[in-house]
This record gives sequence, structure tokens and C-alpha cells, in this order.
Amino acid sequence: MPGEVLYLKIDKNMLVKQERVSIGDIADVSCAAKPVENKVKTLRLPTEKIKGPGRYVFSVLDVIQVIHGEYPQLTVSNLGESDFILTVEKKKKPSDAASWAKTAFVCLLAFFGAAFSIMAFNNDIGVTKLFGQLYEAFTGKTSDGFTLLEMSYSIGVGMGILIFFHHFARRKDASDPTPLEVEMRTYEDEVDTTTIEASGRNQKKT
Repeated sequence: MPGEVLYLKIDKNMLVKQERVSIGDIADVSCAAKPVENKVKTLRLPTEKIKGPGRYVFSVLDVIQVIHGEYPQLTVSNLGESDFILTVEKKKKPSDAASWAKTAFVCLLAFFGAAFSIMAFNNDIGVTKLFGQLYEAFTGKTSDGFTLLEMSYSIGVGMGILIFFHHFARRKDASDPTPLEVEMRTYEDEVDTTTIEASGRNQKKT
């Protein structure tokens, strides 16, 4: 196909459910010649190194090589990642009971962990002593440890966390990502980058 250009866009990490993967499963493909575009989407990737669930690093050159095997004269323009990961998930999924048990465990762990962190922080900076001094300065009375200051602070901490993480957003799909979602995305990107770099170093050693 002399003169034709095929545009290819692949994300850094693609989730697949089977070991046989076609280009259309992992990439956005666009070409003015629609028959070529449709054919390229059905071409199979060389996935011989996939031996089960896990993360496998591939290069866009592997994809281009497959395309040129079918269309040697076709110009391929890569608009996505130069290296990407295929994540093959396990076919066997845990039962509903196991999923609920894991969710409950994570929720309890996060709840008590956050509570311990807040208490340790308050104890570290002496919030109780500070509130006592403020209460005595403004009222002239000794605080019993359960005043309007403590109540307002407790409610404010809880409300601040809920609002900060957008738990009251009614239209979640139209809102900005929460700070937790941003941190999780950053963590995933760093894991993907590290996996790709480690695979590249191992290939150079061999």
C-alpha cells in the first residue's frame, strides 16, 4: 500500500483475558483505507512468551513487524507508547464470599489505621493540652476534656476527609478525580515504567 499511512495508538498497560491477542484488542487503529484498517485489527501478535497470568512487556516494533508482514509497503505512524505491557488476568475468579471478606478486611484495616494515625498525630502535637489552654484563656474555667472545641474538631476532621475525597459528589462521572485516585494512578504508572525498564535491562543482559 504505497502512500497509505496507518496510525497506531497503544496505552502503556493493556488488560487481556486470553493468550491469543490481536492488534485490535490492544490498539486504536486508523487508516484512510478501511479494508487495510479492518485487516490490521485482526492480525495476531507474537505472544509465544505469554505462559499464563502475569505482566508481559512488548515493543511497538513487534506490532509494526506483524503489520509489515501483511503490508510491507504500508507506513505505520505510532502515536502511543513505544513499549507496553500486556496484563493477562486469571480466568478463575474468587467467590463472592471471598471478595466480600477481603473488602471487609481492607475497610477495617483502613479505618483502624487511619484512626490510629490521627490519634498519634494529635498526641504528638498535644491537641488536648492546646484546647485546654484555649478554653481556659477564653472562659476562665478549666477544661474537662469534652468541650465545644473538641466536638468541633472531631466533626471537622471527619467532614474534611469526606469532602476532600469527594464522597459527596453526586455526579461522580463529571467530577474531577479524587486525590486518592490520582495517587493510585501515579503508583500504577510508576509500576508500569519500572516493569518496562526492568524488562529492557534483562533483554540487554541476555
